[in-house]
Amino acid sequence: MLEVLNLFRSRSARSVLETHRARLYRIAYAWTRSPALADDLVQETLTKALVKSGQLRDPKASEAWLYSILSNCYRDHFRRLRETEDVDAIELLSDSNPEQESSQQQLIDKVRAAMMRLPEGQRQVVSLVDIEGFSYVEVAEILAVPIGTVMSRLCRARASLKEHLLPELRAQTDAGEPKLRRVK
Repeated sequence: MLEVLNLFRSRSARSVLETHRARLYRIAYAWTRSPALADDLVQETLTKALVKSGQLRDPKASEAWLYSILSNCYRDHFRRLRETEDVDAIELLSDSNPEQESSQQQLIDKVRAAMMRLPEGQRQVVSLVDIEGFSYVEVAEILAVPIGTVMSRLCRARASLKEHLLPELRAQTDAGEPKLRRVK
């Protein structure tokens, strides 16, 4: 083992490495098509070969060993260069910010709480008409009630929601928050 180590550290070893340098360069250049990168890879290969010369068991296999080091250096180079994105350079697709989203979520929670205070029949009608977009006729069929009942429940439910939510909505719209819109 010491003989191998001494072989690569000796002048003869350096001359052996130097004779392989041109061939290593040609191969690295063929792989990269960049003179500077090929030179860097060869330099790294030769440095590793000198440092890790103790790993070479058979001096006759030194040529294959050098080219496997070159191959590993080539792979390592591109692993280090994996494309990453600078987080600061990413453009946000949304105009909202966490504060607005939090405010919207609070409003949604308040609307849900107000809806839960409604009687079951009114809650069903509001969810089917205003949230899901069903027509009065369709809601009447779904709930198996007359259309007049659907309209009266909806009217009472909206009045109740308005009573509970209007002070809150006025406070938020005065602060520049988006207004709730009626969906039908």
